[in-house]
Amino acid sequence: MIPEIGHFALLLALVVACVQGSLPMLGAAWNRPSWMAVGQPAALAQMFCVLVSFLALTQAYVVSDFTVLNVVENSHSAKPMLYKVTGVWGNHEGSLLLWVLILTVFGAAVAAFGANLPPTLKARVLSVQAWISIGFLSFCIFTSNPFERVFPPPPDGSDLNPLLQDPGLAFHPPMLYLGYVGFSIAFSFAVAALIEGRVDAAWARWVRPWTLAAWSFLTAGIALGSWWAYYELGWGGWWFWDPVENVSFMPWLLGTALLHSAVVVEKRDALKVWTILLAILTFSLSLLGTFIVRSGLLTSVHAFAVDPERGLYVLALLAIAIGGSLTLFAWRAPALKAGGLFAPISREGGLVLNNLLLATATATVLIGTLYPLFLEALSGERVSVGPPFFNLTFGPLMVPLVALMAVGPLLSWKRADLAGVLGRLKFAFLGSVIVTGAVWAFSYGGPVLAPLAMGLGAWLLLGTLSEWADRVKLFRAPLSESLSRARGLPRAAYGMSLAHAGLAICIFGIVGSTAWKVEEVLVMRPGDSVTVAGYDYRFEGVQGQEGPNYQANRARFMVTRDGQAVAVLEPEKRFYPVTDMPTTEAAIHTTGFADLYAVIGDPAPVSAEDGAKGRGWTVRIYYEPLVSWIWFGSLVMMLGGFLSLSDRRLRVGAPRRRVKAPALAQPAE
Repeated sequence: MIPEIGHFALLLALVVACVQGSLPMLGAAWNRPSWMAVGQPAALAQMFCVLVSFLALTQAYVVSDFTVLNVVENSHSAKPMLYKVTGVWGNHEGSLLLWVLILTVFGAAVAAFGANLPPTLKARVLSVQAWISIGFLSFCIFTSNPFERVFPPPPDGSDLNPLLQDPGLAFHPPMLYLGYVGFSIAFSFAVAALIEGRVDAAWARWVRPWTLAAWSFLTAGIALGSWWAYYELGWGGWWFWDPVENVSFMPWLLGTALLHSAVVVEKRDALKVWTILLAILTFSLSLLGTFIVRSGLLTSVHAFAVDPERGLYVLALLAIAIGGSLTLFAWRAPALKAGGLFAPISREGGLVLNNLLLATATATVLIGTLYPLFLEALSGERVSVGPPFFNLTFGPLMVPLVALMAVGPLLSWKRADLAGVLGRLKFAFLGSVIVTGAVWAFSYGGPVLAPLAMGLGAWLLLGTLSEWADRVKLFRAPLSESLSRARGLPRAAYGMSLAHAGLAICIFGIVGSTAWKVEEVLVMRPGDSVTVAGYDYRFEGVQGQEGPNYQANRARFMVTRDGQAVAVLEPEKRFYPVTDMPTTEAAIHTTGFADLYAVIGDPAPVSAEDGAKGRGWTVRIYYEPLVSWIWFGSLVMMLGGFLSLSDRRLRVGAPRRRVKAPALAQPAE
């Protein structure tokens, strides 16, 4: 009965979305306030219906209702409760329902917190958001029904992909979707502004918090996915330029550009057309990612569907949403008024260069991602575009971007003195030179570019600190005045500084883990020892373990350095009988400056040496310098985004203009 309630709620949500998508839009066009007012309760009702549907599917997973086909295909009665719940979005149908739920939550948030929006703009934004919902609700109902029944029900389910039975995967997809889908609000604002023919500072003020929230969630989602790949897949890496990784990274890049360009619209009433285009393209890339993982183009643990019919449906949605919005942009954008003028050397000029570099980097990743897919689809020929291509094309674009990030915040609006700004960064430059020299001396004989990259990260970090010190007049005013200025700085300023500092920390982690990583792959028998990067690993053997729904071989390594105990590492090789699939569970010990990483593989072929020491096992041991800084830096970036979001100026949006009440007539004497 509960699955039927969930299915009915989904159908009702589609009906409500149709009402929300039509009446408010017509009301705004014909100036009918009562029709425009329908958008707010409709958005809330739509969210409630989808929430009921999502909870119904979750209940089916929790109680292992094997009359529901989706539960049969993706769950098992012996699975731990956490993975029963996360199994809801560990498949195509359930993840699509989560996608729609988050879409309606964002729409309801605009309805609930958009009191300061002009009625016509709010009505149009909610209508555009509803039309996106219509597309995905219809996709869910007609091609991907999560409540389809199966009779007679099997005695048990097929279980979830073991790679997805991990705590990191409990939070990674929801965070990604909050980012992907959050950009739909910026898209809806952009389309609504094109329909109205007006983009101004108030519009940018309303768009920024939604974009910032989506960017922050997407940052967290990408970082969680990278962390999961690092510790779960057992290959010692954290990023492989996989197509599914790239389709989450591209909206992040353009979303970063959108955040910065919206500032120019708000502060200087410039870059309006470009900002509208960025809002459209950022969400379009989110839709493109949805198409790639649900079209059957990829065979990956990240890919949710391999049914070409579903792919065609998503492709049609993609064509309507992207094609329609770009057609509207081509028609209406020329009518938008040009904004203020500015000199090339100015805060605006720096942000324009920032946008151009981010857009070019996005185009590079897009070409490298889609070219192999299109070539295989058209000709059947398989080509590999992997890390070497992206490192040689994407990496050089990031060098001027990172260098600019330290300079840009110090530039003044409209016109700036570049020599004066660089003079204020002299200590940052000196510090980056010292860091470069120190790393060069420490890593003599290592990668040539690594010290320069570490120096670039130091330039960004020290430049960010210099910008904050300049704001509070540190060492240029009495300490009490500097402290007063520091307390008076808006949260958005601190958020920007944290985000830039977080990226600098990420750079240190990326360079360290790439340039000085040490890897050792060998066969070890109980009692064998090996030294990796100064740490001694003694292999003590393998023992069998029983898990709730798997069997495991657990190895044990004693790690010492200079005779002193450092850690005990216990990696596992698991086997899931229901899915007949093995997984690798790495053992990791972090010192803060490096990770000691051990992986146990398969037993080695039987040999004469096995009798003396016991059976040999294939093991991988990695020394990963600074790798944890990648995720710490990502956390700092995310916190910077949310700190900016807590700034009252962003939370309340643009103030509503008050209409003066007519003066009361004075009574006649």
